[in-house]
Amino acid sequence: MASAFGAFVAPDYPVRVDSFGSNPGALKMFVYAPPRLRAGRPLVVVLHGCSQYAASFAADAGWIALARQYRFALLLPEQSRANNHLGCFNWYRSEDVRRNSGEAMSIRQMIRRAVKLYGSDPRQIFVAGFSAGGGMAAALLAAYPALIAAGGIFAGMPVGCAHTGVGALIKMRRSGSDLARASLARSVSGGGKPRRSWPRVLIWQGEKDRTVDPQNAEVLAAQWSELKGFGPVATATETTPLYQRRSWSRRNLPASVELWTMNSVGHGFPVDPGKSANCRVGTFVVDAGLSGTHMMAEFWGLIPPKK
Repeated sequence: MASAFGAFVAPDYPVRVDSFGSNPGALKMFVYAPPRLRAGRPLVVVLHGCSQYAASFAADAGWIALARQYRFALLLPEQSRANNHLGCFNWYRSEDVRRNSGEAMSIRQMIRRAVKLYGSDPRQIFVAGFSAGGGMAAALLAAYPALIAAGGIFAGMPVGCAHTGVGALIKMRRSGSDLARASLARSVSGGGKPRRSWPRVLIWQGEKDRTVDPQNAEVLAAQWSELKGFGPVATATETTPLYQRRSWSRRNLPASVELWTMNSVGHGFPVDPGKSANCRVGTFVVDAGLSGTHMMAEFWGLIPPKK
């Protein structure tokens, strides 16, 4: 509902949207926007991991609080247990990650609906995902590179590294350096003329993850840095007792790719409840002493960097 001032009036909690297209991937669509959100604001797509639900993950991870504070809309796709009994996005199935196919197409239709619903800026569409949602986020970035401005992949998987459930489990447990090929990412975009630009991406990984082999983050960074025209070696490295951050960037420009590895964190989305009451430890949401939502929003330029 629009107000007299052109703002969309919405309830201050996530709501389900039932009509958004043909939905070939049979997903559910939830959205959130602060009340009286004005048109022209960004849209952030948040993809949950296995055994999680869209709205509760967005709340636990701090996305809803951040959207409320900085005035942007959220699109929260949710997997159906009929598609995957663990509630995982099918990030490895070719028919679900290719451009204009399966779950990827369902999410594309949701984006179109959300942009229309909130009057979102089509140049400011961002995608973040955790675990299986991270794998799907990587696939979406590759399938729709002209649509998405930038992305974030937390404990996710390289594009095209597996095509079956068994293969996915094998690569999750033990990665392989032979998978660092940009061609695998290009293959889901539908071919055609080679692209000159690809979305910026931030990759995050806990070094003590026993669900997703941390080496997958290295492979993913190599895959994406190749897409962005860099070699495998980062152009800058920052090391602290808490994390290591490697970046691939050109002079006087924001980083094209960043890889954060957390020394003492396992499989989970990172939050910092000690510094903020707007997030909380939950299902695969872990106290890491660092907020993944803030890290991502700063990388995208949605919020000012911490001084």
